[in-house]
Amino acid sequence: MTASDPTPTLRLAAALVAENPAEAERLGRALLADAPAPAAAWHLIGLAVARQGRTVEAVELFEAAIAADPRPAAPHYDRGVALAALGRFADAVASYDAALVRVAQHAEAWNNRGVALAAMGRIDAALASYAQALLVRPGYVAALANRGNAELARGATAAAIASYDAALARQPDHAKALHHRAEALAALGRQEAALADWEALLRLRADDLAARIGRAHALFALGRTEAALDAYDAALAVAPKRAELHFARANAEQRLGRAGLALAGYDRALELRPDYPQAWNNRGNALLRLERTEEALASFEAALARQPDYPEALNNASVALRTLGRLDESLAAAARAVALRPDYADALTNRGNAELGLGRVAAGMASYRAALRADPGLAGARFNLSLARLLTGEFAQGWRDYEARWDTPALAAHRRDFAAPLWLGGEDPAGRTLLLHAEQGNGDTLQFCRYAALVAARGARVLLEVQPLQVALMRSLDGPAQVLARGAALPDFDLHCPLLSLPLAFGTTAATIPAAVPYLAPPLDRVRAWATRLGPRRRPRLGLAWSGSLSHRNDRNRSLPLDLLRPLLDLEVSLHCLQRELRVADVPAFATMKAIAHHGRALGDFADTAALVAAMDLVIAVDTAVAHLAGALGRPVWILLPAAPDWRWLLDRADSPWYPTARLFRQRRPGDWSDVLAEVFAELRAWRQATRCPPEVPT
Repeated sequence: MTASDPTPTLRLAAALVAENPAEAERLGRALLADAPAPAAAWHLIGLAVARQGRTVEAVELFEAAIAADPRPAAPHYDRGVALAALGRFADAVASYDAALVRVAQHAEAWNNRGVALAAMGRIDAALASYAQALLVRPGYVAALANRGNAELARGATAAAIASYDAALARQPDHAKALHHRAEALAALGRQEAALADWEALLRLRADDLAARIGRAHALFALGRTEAALDAYDAALAVAPKRAELHFARANAEQRLGRAGLALAGYDRALELRPDYPQAWNNRGNALLRLERTEEALASFEAALARQPDYPEALNNASVALRTLGRLDESLAAAARAVALRPDYADALTNRGNAELGLGRVAAGMASYRAALRADPGLAGARFNLSLARLLTGEFAQGWRDYEARWDTPALAAHRRDFAAPLWLGGEDPAGRTLLLHAEQGNGDTLQFCRYAALVAARGARVLLEVQPLQVALMRSLDGPAQVLARGAALPDFDLHCPLLSLPLAFGTTAATIPAAVPYLAPPLDRVRAWATRLGPRRRPRLGLAWSGSLSHRNDRNRSLPLDLLRPLLDLEVSLHCLQRELRVADVPAFATMKAIAHHGRALGDFADTAALVAAMDLVIAVDTAVAHLAGALGRPVWILLPAAPDWRWLLDRADSPWYPTARLFRQRRPGDWSDVLAEVFAELRAWRQATRCPPEVPT
């Protein structure tokens, strides 16, 4: 070795590149004083400079090394690495190719060439490059992992997972392979396996944010919602200002039915990212659950202002608009959602709902059928189609489709799962105990309890379970051997049937509706008590029920403000409120309509209400339990119906096959009671002229 031999200095500098790149650079630059400077010195300085983050300068130094001696592969390869770091992927591929011309068995060059090609979107070429790397070095973990990434990029998720599996079999702690395999598994819906990978990654890197987020998403997808909330909190501890994490956490609260907490989460996400259409949309859903419909609509509109072609927000806006009675706008919003996504089953269903609300029954049924073609398992569409079928008198298929109600969100929680089999008329119940149980509202129970007598006529011993406030009244019903209050202990029984499945069990048609009335009667002691309370009958008695339960999904359309009934004060009749409670909104009007007797707490249960109804000469009611009660008692009842009536009132008729003593008055335009009430008031004047005060009911 001569005194000018640079080799020892180069070796020392090379040894220092990783641990002390600045010192390595100093030693290398000292060699540049030699003339000519060794090509290896330029290369070594380039490595040291690249290590210090001065990538542009590193490229220039590698090029100087190549100019000094183009034969070695290493400067070409390292130039490719630096160019790739600068995003100059085509130039990087050219440098890797130059290295491979010199050393064809350069596995790292083949692998990194693949990475650059993939970054350029040339996935097939990248895969070919990884294949070469694996030919040179079988089991090369980086190439296996990168091949997985390329397979994932071209949508070959299963092939990607196979590559990650191979990489992780050789290096179980390969963090990037774990990360990407977890993402691929989640994309395939294999959430348990994805969760295992996220948790393995967190054991390697406890603060890995992506792994915390991925774990939370997997738990949410698996339905482990409380655990997902904790996981989102763990992610937020690392990144408290990530709007999408607040959004995801709010989705978990929403799923748990905690709409208020969900709303707070969406609001926080929107503070951090105001132009976040998904958060505006889901915020609207939370507001819908809180029955803040106007605010919900504003939230959906905010989502659409930021993303006009957002089908979900249009669909949800359609729901809000329909709830607000703005049916034309509801239809337009649903139609726009369908135009954007023709197979959007939920939007097709909501389009049908709006069409049905507008009285376009055939169009509504067509929309429901289209929804079922798009998603044959969509219970909401099948249930709504059943309602439309029943509304038009298409009973046979209507009753069958009506069984889909148990798969809808509104009724699924009320389904009764008994050990005893469900009876739908297929087997002979003779000699067996059959439980009939109420399932929905009071009006439904009053209407369909009539079937108890038919079941008993088939030889069954009938148990009837009803709402507690109906027990005393139901004891007057033919058929049941025992009437039970819902919530009470049940005796043994062999079969069961929900009340609204009985028309299906009996194959009810319009001609076979069991319509003999009365089938209910108030207890005689209640009749006597109310006769005493009401006193002598000096004028005809008119019973009124102008509003129903606020919790009813169609209450906005079926109920009317008390003030609209003010013309009744001009009739020479005795007016009686048949509602136990007055709505807050009606209190001011009621204070000026003192001629209407309000019996309030004296109406302890339905037996009391039945006794009061029985004392009336005529009942006028909107579509509430009182209307059904009057019909079941065989009392004259005029029922005021919205333009889109409930299915049981059918279409375009003034009578009801369910209640022979009922007369139906129908809106002509949605939300407009003026024509209905004008007709009712005119008919009432004629009725009053023809009605003499009947004698008292004997006590």
